Amino acid sequence: MLMPFHFAYHVRDLDEARQFYGQILGCKEGRSTDTWVDFDFFGHQISLHKGEPFSNAPTGKVGDHMVPMPHFGLVLDAERFSELAKRLEVAGVEFVLPPSLRFEGQPGEQWTMFFRDPSGNPIEVKGFADQSQIFAS
Repeated sequence: MLMPFHFAYHVRDLDEARQFYGQILGCKEGRSTDTWVDFDFFGHQISLHKGEPFSNAPTGKVGDHMVPMPHFGLVLDAERFSELAKRLEVAGVEFVLPPSLRFEGQPGEQWTMFFRDPSGNPIEVKGFADQSQIFAS
């Protein structure tokens, strides 16, 4: 049984974060104060604290793409991945790496997309048609 992770990080504006994580990503808001807010991030707990976000740069080479490092994200099934990708596109979210299939026909075949929250925090979402392939090599 997988257990939820907890991840706390900085965002510049809590109202912007509430709009992005709550309205666009569809995450349910939890506890909050005037300096932080919790969200149910697809079954995981994220705590967004008001402050300066961590620095990141496109230094991670994945296939032919350079992706922002560090980054965090989650793994969804292919259907939920597609639904989220459509929601992001409709909301006009700019992709660092648009939804695309990688490792096609190979172990670990997956959909992936990279985008940033309004504070510039990079997020990767992966989608697997076959969850048994998440750790395939």
